[in-house]
Amino acid sequence: MEKELRSVEALRKLPIGMENFVEIRRNNFYYVDKTRLIEQLVEKWSEVSLLTRPRRFGKTLNMSMLRAFFEVGAEANLFDGLYISHKKELCEQYMGKYPVISFTLKNIEGQSFDEVKKSMKYLIGTIARQYSFLLESEKLSVVDKEIYRALLFTNEDGTFQMSDVALEKSLYRLTELLEKHYHKKVIVLIDEYDVPLEKAFHHGYYDEMVILIRNLFGNVLKTNEHLKMAVLTGCLRIAKESIFTGLNNFKVYPITMRAFDESFGFTDEEVQKMLKYYRLEEDYEIVKAWYDGYRFGDVDVYCPWDVINYCSDRQYDPKLEPQNYWANTSSNDIISHFIDGMGGQRKVTRIELERLINGETVQKEINQELTYKELYSSIDNLWSTLFMTGYLTQKGDSNGKRYNLAIPNQEIRNIMTDHILQLFKEDVAKDGAMVETFCQALVDGNADRIEQLFTEYLTKTISVRDTFVRKPVKENFYHGILLGILSYKGGWYVTSNRESGDGFSDIMVRIDDEDVGIIIEVKYAENGKEEEMSRKALLQIHEKHYEKVLLDEDIHKVMNYGIACNKKKCKVSMEISE
Repeated sequence: MEKELRSVEALRKLPIGMENFVEIRRNNFYYVDKTRLIEQLVEKWSEVSLLTRPRRFGKTLNMSMLRAFFEVGAEANLFDGLYISHKKELCEQYMGKYPVISFTLKNIEGQSFDEVKKSMKYLIGTIARQYSFLLESEKLSVVDKEIYRALLFTNEDGTFQMSDVALEKSLYRLTELLEKHYHKKVIVLIDEYDVPLEKAFHHGYYDEMVILIRNLFGNVLKTNEHLKMAVLTGCLRIAKESIFTGLNNFKVYPITMRAFDESFGFTDEEVQKMLKYYRLEEDYEIVKAWYDGYRFGDVDVYCPWDVINYCSDRQYDPKLEPQNYWANTSSNDIISHFIDGMGGQRKVTRIELERLINGETVQKEINQELTYKELYSSIDNLWSTLFMTGYLTQKGDSNGKRYNLAIPNQEIRNIMTDHILQLFKEDVAKDGAMVETFCQALVDGNADRIEQLFTEYLTKTISVRDTFVRKPVKENFYHGILLGILSYKGGWYVTSNRESGDGFSDIMVRIDDEDVGIIIEVKYAENGKEEEMSRKALLQIHEKHYEKVLLDEDIHKVMNYGIACNKKKCKVSMEISE
């Protein structure tokens, strides 16, 4: 009966790309309750807390939620029915009781340091404008108001006039003025604090950016008598540059700590509840395989960005396959550095990468206090970077600084295998003679020669073998290798998984000015069953009439190949349709 009623009523909209708690709650979007974070912060009460989590795990939304709770004038009804609303004493003591300065640094960037300083001044000026009531405050002196005005003055082009010194002291000045007005200490929330450092590293003004961030944070966070509490979020803890020098009131909560382990990301219970609400219960195993697997503290969590996007897309397209949502929000440069940037150590990386792709773990020492200059400087630091940014996760307990690392889920595995295949294609392109020989063997029907050459190709890349990896995933990998080879043959029109006959052929090839076509079906074979599976692949071509499309186009000879792969081995079966 409940399901019938819910089929009639409108489901809540999903907050795709929304990071504003107030907007989500006011407009009745679906919200996964993370308000226990408020209680945890109050109970632990570090004057300055840094919470590090990978991107797209809800950091910005949580910071927006904290502001909505603590800030003077808070709308109590936004928290109705949420966890924190049942903590009556806490709400009476803290809700709506503090002035709050809240901002994100995720959009601070520029091609030069001068550009980024202008961007920072614009941000601070925009923040300062939110408190224009200070100009009318009877609790501020004339001098105080002049200090405030100095943060607002702009040039004719709209850029802010504040000096570099004023910029560095701006947040401190705002806390001072707000405390004078409200007679309450100030809460400061800084989201994605490390993004400007990352961008500065890539654009070549890293050292200057470090100094600016150090001075800006030092003034507002260190021995600031106007500060009640500060919370910062980011992907990495940047400590060695002394950004947080002298902050003895400073506490870091990385992904390895139990504290706040359920506050970022979705738990299994939360995902099951969401799937049930959107009538997608049958998709649970798919969602778990693709988007679960991260471990924060003692809790396994899903990537929220993935789950929300998946549920949204499935509402409109029930047949849609899982997508790589998280992967598409970044350039994934880290993977490039990891797989093909290690020079002489690359062979070691290849072996360990093969273990990861096959669902196994590798044990590595993790350093969670790297600088951006150090991220790519060695293979050891790259392991740490992959771990802290969400490409790898921990399995089981750690041994000191040594962790058992694994790929968290199918989405991240896809990112890595796609890059491996791209690297393989680049290697193939360097040996045109081998491509020509392989393709000629396909045209000639020389199964033995195809086996020999394809085996040589397989030795140049990783094996997909472990039972942890589903059979279709393994087949797709070998499929990708074949496409990588065939894509470099001039005059060949290659299609993949196109509709043909009574189903979809893995690979179909038309050849310019030739009366020959090629059909290839790829299978993964267990050890010792390569011959059997190659024959089965060939039988599938025949039974589903994959060759029909080519024969209907007046191609008089179709070379049909069943190719079975296992680790570095392959078996080829062949027949001709005329």
